[in-house]
Amino acid sequence: MTIASDKKYKLLALDIDGTLARNDRTISDYTRQTLLQTQQLGTRIVIASGRPVFGIRSIADALQLSKYGGFVLAYNGAEIYDWQSGEAIYQNPLPEDVIPVIYDCCRAVSLDVMTYCSSEIVTESATNPYIQLSSKRNGMTIRLVSSFLQDIDYPIFKCMIVGDPSQLAEFEPLLNSRLSGRAVAYRSEPFYLEVVPLGIDKAACLEIILSRLSLTAQSLIACGDGYNDISMIRLAGLGVAMQNANEEVRKTADYITQSNEADGVAHVVKQFLLG
Repeated sequence: MTIASDKKYKLLALDIDGTLARNDRTISDYTRQTLLQTQQLGTRIVIASGRPVFGIRSIADALQLSKYGGFVLAYNGAEIYDWQSGEAIYQNPLPEDVIPVIYDCCRAVSLDVMTYCSSEIVTESATNPYIQLSSKRNGMTIRLVSSFLQDIDYPIFKCMIVGDPSQLAEFEPLLNSRLSGRAVAYRSEPFYLEVVPLGIDKAACLEIILSRLSLTAQSLIACGDGYNDISMIRLAGLGVAMQNANEEVRKTADYITQSNEADGVAHVVKQFLLG
């Protein structure tokens, strides 16, 4: 594909885990330098992740989003920050009456649930290996509570239910039937079932940023590897799936790049933004 001289693509949306980050959760210096270079030439970057804001902060700072006018889209879009001004330009927490429904449904089938508060993961199940994995990924400490419902007295943007993939696959439609009209549950990974407010997905929230910048979706490149990236890959003028993405994600993409272990994001930038 030939890049027009007027820079057809002006916004680059990047998932983190399995996309921008390698399997050890680090970003290669080559990819970081490539992203700094494209920002110097006018491309804005959006980090679009299911992670909480705290779990994105170090990456946003390493890529100097505050210097180049980038954005952070956290919780799959339930919170959006202009990283340069520090302004929260969009926030959409879960309805308060949804939290007990989620909790009771999980208790009924012996599934563990967690949420976030600032730099902490809040849960009744600190030893769950999937919760410990989330703690490691996001650099957040685990706060063990005796009563999940009593401890939650602040806005929640996402709850995450963790467990065996086969059990979550059966539980997902059942939970969605209970949440109908109030929230939605979907798996971001086989062992993570995320619950977010209605209307929250990466595509819908990228449209908020596009509107703010007076851009169309044709100006957007979106790169991802997971189920929660499909909507933004479909939205973008150039939707990119990583080589390591599952088949369903790859089928939605306009272009398949190299894997997250082989600087796939940098490959996209070099080919479609830097020429």
